[in-house]
Amino acid sequence: MDIDGLDDVHILDPEFLQLQGLSPAPLKPSSHIADELFSQWLSLPETARLVKSLIDDAKSGTPTNVSKNYATTNVSGGSALPAVFLSSSTPPLSPRSSSGSPRFSRQRTSPPSLQSPLRSVKEPKCELIPQFYYQHGRPPAKDLKDQCISMVDQFFSNYIDGLHVHEFKSITKEVCKLPSFLSPALFRKIDPNCTDIVTRDAFIKYWIDGNMLSMDTASQIYNILRQQGCKYLRQADFKPVLDELLATHPGLEFLRTTSEFQERYAETVIYRIFYYINRSGTGCLTLRELKRGNLIAAMQQLDEEDDINKIIRYFSYEHFYVIYCKFWELDGDHDCFIDKDNLIKYGNNALTYRIVDRIFSQVPRKFTSKVEGKMSYEDFVYFILAEEDKSSEPSLEYWFKCVDLDENGVITPNEMQFFFEEQLHRMECITQEAVLFSDILCQIIDMIGPEKENCITFQDLKGSKLSGNVFNILFNLNKFMAFETRDPFLIRQEREDPNWTEWDRFAQREYVRLSMEEDVDEVSNGSADVWDEPLEPPF
Repeated sequence: MDIDGLDDVHILDPEFLQLQGLSPAPLKPSSHIADELFSQWLSLPETARLVKSLIDDAKSGTPTNVSKNYATTNVSGGSALPAVFLSSSTPPLSPRSSSGSPRFSRQRTSPPSLQSPLRSVKEPKCELIPQFYYQHGRPPAKDLKDQCISMVDQFFSNYIDGLHVHEFKSITKEVCKLPSFLSPALFRKIDPNCTDIVTRDAFIKYWIDGNMLSMDTASQIYNILRQQGCKYLRQADFKPVLDELLATHPGLEFLRTTSEFQERYAETVIYRIFYYINRSGTGCLTLRELKRGNLIAAMQQLDEEDDINKIIRYFSYEHFYVIYCKFWELDGDHDCFIDKDNLIKYGNNALTYRIVDRIFSQVPRKFTSKVEGKMSYEDFVYFILAEEDKSSEPSLEYWFKCVDLDENGVITPNEMQFFFEEQLHRMECITQEAVLFSDILCQIIDMIGPEKENCITFQDLKGSKLSGNVFNILFNLNKFMAFETRDPFLIRQEREDPNWTEWDRFAQREYVRLSMEEDVDEVSNGSADVWDEPLEPPF
């Protein structure tokens, strides 16, 4: 049977296909008889016209009148049904009231259910999604851009041919809002061909068209210092910045006649920056690490403060003085290298041989020294920062690697006992009361509160404020004794300067001591009225 749209037959209600004069009772005992009769009825031409009419009405959205369609079919076609359907013994169907049949009431109240589903779907509205990713950074807002161009025009109005490097500092501070000692680095970035001049157009192309204007300060400094095509900062990238700082900062003016110590100061500042900020330890400082650190805030303070020693983060000259003098004291032959025998003397022989062996096995950090068995100045800077400030995360990581003998990421009681054995022996040698390791272990567990009592992880150490004392107990006798006796001088210092780190307090004490020793040396050499003069660094 060829009927257009026969595929849509399934959407019709089966009760629409009624056979007049046939009682449903005889069909119940055998279901296949009903199927056979239904197939015969469906093959009739009148049935085909009825089905096609119903499908057309459904597609066009016209309300369907089943009774009318069925009556029309019977009138036009006569009685084409088999005799069994016309038996007079079959009672007629009850009249269909508008309220009695839920089938028809459902159809009447919701005629759209017979409509094509394609008609009920609304065309989606196109929504414009604003651009959220910019390969070269988000362009600056129009108001900000116009304001910057106005300031640039004002600065370049008297320099039509462009600015030289010594004239560029005002642009760096006023327009770019960056520390003044970054001026040479920014100048060279805009002038890669080394023409020694930056024009207005060249500056606008780099700073505004290059979207530097809309970046945060850390991203701006990162892009200025890094080399072309490089995705990180190296130690050498900070060297021009330190050279300019040494040449221009009033707090470092006294160093300008001693180039040797200028170089050492610059190296020390760079080593301190990478020690605290380069947490990956790769020597490659990423933008994420730069943003997470406090270097940018320290840089911004340098332009506001003439006393370099008040910038205690990274740039303090007094801190450099302490580090370098400590290194010089241990370097007996002054070859700029330290061996095990030199390092064991640190802090009046405070460290144990076992921990010194671990340091020279380069477990906590690979040495930069090319001389086997010796530590360079950079290696010593990392050591002294880790030793004197065990509250910092870099220090905890440094010593955790030392104590973790099997390098499995946890410190076990056996590993702690290995280091404490030598500490216990040293206590007995100086007639100190011996402390059992079991008592020490209980004390350490109480101090740290590890997640598992049989081992300590690095995360456990980071979660405790007393973690540094654990390492002092294991391998630094002097600090262990000071902790046990609760030195009142140290407690008073902590109360006076709660924002200072252990390193800050240590550097202050040592600088005073070294300065006094320097003054005594000058007096013994015949210097007059030395005590009436203000204390100044010897360099």
